[in-house]
Amino acid sequence: MKPSGKHQPLFHSSEHRLNSSRAFTVGADTYDAVRPSYPDSVVELLAGRGVVRTVLDVGSGTGIFAAQLHAAGHRVACCEPSPDMANTLRARHPELPVWRATAECTASAPKHFDAITFAQAWHWVDPHLASAEAARISKDDGELLLCWNTLEVEHPWVLRLAKIMHSGDVLTKGFYPTVFEPWHLKRELRTTWIQPIRTDQLFTLMATRSYWLRANQRTRDKMTNNLTWYLHERLGFDPGQLIPLPYRTDAFLYLSLIHISEPTRLRRI
Repeated sequence: MKPSGKHQPLFHSSEHRLNSSRAFTVGADTYDAVRPSYPDSVVELLAGRGVVRTVLDVGSGTGIFAAQLHAAGHRVACCEPSPDMANTLRARHPELPVWRATAECTASAPKHFDAITFAQAWHWVDPHLASAEAARISKDDGELLLCWNTLEVEHPWVLRLAKIMHSGDVLTKGFYPTVFEPWHLKRELRTTWIQPIRTDQLFTLMATRSYWLRANQRTRDKMTNNLTWYLHERLGFDPGQLIPLPYRTDAFLYLSLIHISEPTRLRRI
């Protein structure tokens, strides 16, 4: 069994990407309960420690990363297309303003934000349109921060776990996201860490994956049976046992060198 060689999720078409992302119209409470936050070093990429920024977190989900930005002292607003995710964000973090919008059309004023962030979200967007929209709403010296938490599949047992859970967001080690001008890579961060998690929570984590959310009951039962066998028979973990789950975080900070909005001037970098 080999790790993924993908630099981005493999969607057959824009329609396939949109249909997959619509899986997150349900399950926000589950997502918020088990999805991890991000290392503090990711937050510190934004202009360094102690500098306050006006930030739009796009595809905020339940506000996991936005809450970290706010706790660091930044002025944070959120946009999220899923009504279930947005409602959960409002309930969990009433201090954060949130509206329903997409990365391609944020409904934000031009040149308003110091930074635009995407945590676990850029792979769901059209990178041409999202790059242009981020440039439109950011200041001329604005920053774009993209980050991902993925299971660290360099560990063989985690690789098989990811396959059973259909963790489709696991990208190859050393990947770079597709981003278009005027954004130019300024800095990157790659780090690994451990999330303590109980075996029963892995079933909940599996239920936050888009594959599960789109699956029928027969497929879900098969996934549950496979995970039960793997954790308790193959690996010998006890029900409810606390185990160390390795994660990898990849973060990329881009600087806007010029301010443009015409899609015809965009090219891949």
